[in-house]
Amino acid sequence: MISTPDRKRAVQLIDEAVAAGARKFKACEELGIAVRTYQRWTEEGEVKADGRPGAQRPEPGNKLTQAERDNILEVANSQAFKSLPPSQIVPALADKGRYIASESSFYRVLREHGQQQHRGRSKAPEPKPLSTHCATGPNQIWCWDITWLPGPAKGIYYYLYLILDLYSRKIVGWEIYEEESSELASQLIQKAYLRESIAGVPLVLHSDNGSPMKGASLMETLYRLGIMESYSRPRVSNDNAYAESLFRTCKYRPDYPHKGFAKVTDARAWVQSFVCWYNREHKHSGLKFVSPEQRHSGQSDDVMKQRKSVYDAARKANPNRWSGGTRNWDLPEAVWLNPEKERNDLSQVA
Repeated sequence: MISTPDRKRAVQLIDEAVAAGARKFKACEELGIAVRTYQRWTEEGEVKADGRPGAQRPEPGNKLTQAERDNILEVANSQAFKSLPPSQIVPALADKGRYIASESSFYRVLREHGQQQHRGRSKAPEPKPLSTHCATGPNQIWCWDITWLPGPAKGIYYYLYLILDLYSRKIVGWEIYEEESSELASQLIQKAYLRESIAGVPLVLHSDNGSPMKGASLMETLYRLGIMESYSRPRVSNDNAYAESLFRTCKYRPDYPHKGFAKVTDARAWVQSFVCWYNREHKHSGLKFVSPEQRHSGQSDDVMKQRKSVYDAARKANPNRWSGGTRNWDLPEAVWLNPEKERNDLSQVA
């Protein structure tokens, strides 16, 4: 809403511009108003005040009467319905041949009277906090999960265990077993921990809530190695999105054997080839098309400098082709476990 003094000032500026030879619609456009708005303000020969605040408007025909509002409160707080939400009260009334108001009207009236809260004796559901951590370098946060690989016959599967570094997306550990167990997961994590030589370095291991992820053997190993466990919220697959995305990349490879692996050794050989390709050759879109190995080892900094110099030279050679700056080749300094959550202090990471 524009105040009367501001209206008068805008009209004055527009009139001065028109008197100087400007077109009226262009002058209005510069001030961000329509020509019709200017005409409405000045149609009586002088600038009018905004009449909307004091306008007398008829009440809508569907507005609840006070008696109807009182009836809603009486019914909602009656012995029969005091423990039920409006979503159950309204159908129950309809079954008895009664209609008082819509479900949304029930909710609105209850909210206006401070009664919009959990109803009934059961404990109100509590939102679970989002499992989120931030990695600013490799080997700070690992994500791991297990997926099925098809076996030689229907109903027979092999289990692929994968550990992914959140910061670099490098696969730091993998193995294929014929069963899911906490003991096997514990062995894999110990191997990856030793291979990366990160003894004494704070590490977070994130996973979903599967039984192998919370078994006693794994818990004992994490405690002994000083690794802090982190878990997804129940039934929220996006809380472990990086691991899920990696499985998709794996199973959508052109050479993925959709008809199944004849033997577990065949599955191991194929996954070993995939891991080598993924870590060393795959140009990861989330890393601005450097490989996970380059990001993990720090070589990505030199790669990005080289790309930037190429683009700077191209722009210098033909500046007419560049309307703005060159492509941004800077990699994010931090990666959040749940990038879909908006934060004010750090930008999202793709």
